[in-house]
Amino acid sequence: MTRAVRIGNISGFYGDRLNAAREMLDGGPVDVLCGDYLAELTMLILAKAQAKDPDGGYAKTFLTQMRDVLADCVARGVKVVSNAGGLNPAGLAAALTELGTGAKVAYVEGDDLRGSLDAITPPVTGKPVSANAYLGGWGIAEALAAGADVVVTGRVTDASLVVGPAAWWHGWSRDDFDALAGAVVAGHVIECGPQATGGNYSFLAEVTDRRYPGFPIAEVAADGSSVITKQPGTGGLVSIGTVTAQLLYEIAAPAYLGPDCMTHFDTVQLSDDGEHRVRISGVRGSAPPPTLKVALNDAGGYRNSMTLVLTGLDIEAKAAHAESLLFEVLGGRDRFADVDVRLLRFDHPDAATNAEATAHLRITVKDPDPRVVGRSFSNATMELALGGYAGFHTTTPPSAESAFGVYRPAAVPREAVTHSVVLPDGERRVVAAPPYASDASLLASSARKAASSEPPPGPTTRAPLGTVVGARSGDKGGDANIGLWTRDDEAYAWLRDFLTVERARELIGPEAAELAIDLYELPNLRALNVVVHGILGDGVASSTRPDPQAKGLGEYLRSRIVDIPEALLVLG
Repeated sequence: MTRAVRIGNISGFYGDRLNAAREMLDGGPVDVLCGDYLAELTMLILAKAQAKDPDGGYAKTFLTQMRDVLADCVARGVKVVSNAGGLNPAGLAAALTELGTGAKVAYVEGDDLRGSLDAITPPVTGKPVSANAYLGGWGIAEALAAGADVVVTGRVTDASLVVGPAAWWHGWSRDDFDALAGAVVAGHVIECGPQATGGNYSFLAEVTDRRYPGFPIAEVAADGSSVITKQPGTGGLVSIGTVTAQLLYEIAAPAYLGPDCMTHFDTVQLSDDGEHRVRISGVRGSAPPPTLKVALNDAGGYRNSMTLVLTGLDIEAKAAHAESLLFEVLGGRDRFADVDVRLLRFDHPDAATNAEATAHLRITVKDPDPRVVGRSFSNATMELALGGYAGFHTTTPPSAESAFGVYRPAAVPREAVTHSVVLPDGERRVVAAPPYASDASLLASSARKAASSEPPPGPTTRAPLGTVVGARSGDKGGDANIGLWTRDDEAYAWLRDFLTVERARELIGPEAAELAIDLYELPNLRALNVVVHGILGDGVASSTRPDPQAKGLGEYLRSRIVDIPEALLVLG
């Protein structure tokens, strides 16, 4: 087809806005509804659900959405593509068929490697609760070409939910790497729903329509360029800023590896295309790597946390006393496999209210034995109520233990994965792989480093970094990324010189002191991407960090006071 395909997102995560599907379908013309329901943590959640019910293991909220809209989608010729199949795409396909709408349902599988772990590197020890390769969009494209109305998948890349429909619509070949890379970028922008339309946006004053943001639409053209927009009359904002923010979310090096192509994020160009319309163009792609990414989730054991409130004077002394007494009552720290103690300071001298004079002492214990970290731990904290520090109380009553998971990234040769699609008539087809690079080492990307750590000449003023810099941060397994961008060339020239690896380490603070940090440049976006390795430990399901997904890390950096040229503050 010659016109662009309009692909509307209806979910950014498992548990997102249920009404999004109806609002997108009725808000204006769309060709495809796509929904992202999977994350590393979600795979662990679905594995637990499947362990209890073998017929489960898929995102049931998607089924709820389809009960409302699927009949209308079939009547209007709107296709539906979703990764809500999770660990059981066949089960979800059957449940969708049972809705009785007449929809032709196909499903993609082959990502679940729990039955064949031998080819994964590094070698897998133990028995992971989930092990999924990240598939691409060609299974989706093949299902749509065969007449499917709905395609559900397991663990495909988030962007594949746009790549597959775009490749089908425009008849792309597997080596149309520039077009495919453009669709990857469009998919990356809309995969998290309203994060592209004013949600989670640093410069809140720019979002003048404060209603709940409309979900995003990608209009993907035949050459892979796209326009990001939203349905008319919906809340939020689509601007170069909101799209830039989402482009920087959860990425690492500019050479973005995927199953269908390698996308070069440093080639992305953005331009204004009208009200609530941003054009993405210039994206270059190349052959993908010979391996597929694999996400492993292990059962990590059990944990429990108690938060003690400290008030007023001598906060550090009270915290040390409480910690000492608690582990005396418990019989020592060595009885636990792991102990994490964090003093979280919210207090300040001569506070105007009681609440403003408080700090939290959060103590987390982990162990393979649930009895060790269960009620015996949380009940022990209450023994400090009358024999501990002055003003003792807790944020919650004693609690039971909870299971946690450990995330491990890995890789698998393409030849060890059978990417397949089951069509609506039951025919199963093996999906051909795209041509790929023979040597993964050829795919390495080295970012240019800033020329100088000195700011440009002229007077400076101490001000928050966020006065002139926006941020979007998130998790990549145990790593965190912080995308930082500016709204004009002058501010980017300053940021490029100002922000070095060591200055990023200083701004993040003590928790990054011993961690490896990468700094990448994306000059077309006036952006820098900071990747902090290991700050989240074994991933969100295991992390004891108060912000386990690093969602607030970028905003923390924006709050840091630095020397900023006065000329930029006037512009800002």
